[in-house]
Amino acid sequence: MFEPLLLVALLGGLLPALLWLAFWLLEDRCEPEPKRYIFYCFVLGMATIPLVLWGEKLVAHYLTGPLLLVAWAGIEEVCKFGAAYFAALRWSVFDEPLDAVIYMVTAALGFAAIENTLFILSPLENGNVLQTIMTGNLRFIGATLLHTLSSATVGLALAFAFYNRASIRRLAALGGVILAVLLHALFNLSILGKGGSSIFWIFLLIWLGIIGALLLVERVKQPSRDYC
Repeated sequence: MFEPLLLVALLGGLLPALLWLAFWLLEDRCEPEPKRYIFYCFVLGMATIPLVLWGEKLVAHYLTGPLLLVAWAGIEEVCKFGAAYFAALRWSVFDEPLDAVIYMVTAALGFAAIENTLFILSPLENGNVLQTIMTGNLRFIGATLLHTLSSATVGLALAFAFYNRASIRRLAALGGVILAVLLHALFNLSILGKGGSSIFWIFLLIWLGIIGALLLVERVKQPSRDYC
């Protein structure tokens, strides 16, 4: 009985993430990244989940309240950055500014796929199909986009610093991760105990953030647009 439920939850987590990934890869259709590095980023993003769960459980022994939520956001953002860095950003395949955004978003969506699976699995195991559907929909339009937005923020910081010296690029990476943690923590703190209308406005802000990120991606792509 458990295995079919796990398969359904896994599909419910993977399919939305893959749909968003397909959308973001269209942004890089002029000079697409090697498929194997996209695969590495996605899978390594998925593989960080056990490390994140262990880290979040560990800090829960020492922190509570808002500080705990900020710490959890920090653990997730650092692990997503680490996944993209070890899978692609440290290698020569990272050879143009837009690559940073693509690889960061890919790692984020791999992470979101497994996180969504875990969130969907719990109500599914309890036989609550309606809650499962609602959870899947909310995470498709909310939490998945949050992970995308926060990681895209890091990618954009790296993209705009791409042509600078190494020390500037490292500072950009640090600044991007810090900003991603703040965005993620703000979402976590804002959504606690909120009703339906408040959640709608919070999710709307995330969508606006995604639109803003896409506009910045267009600026990143401008120097190479003539060659597309």
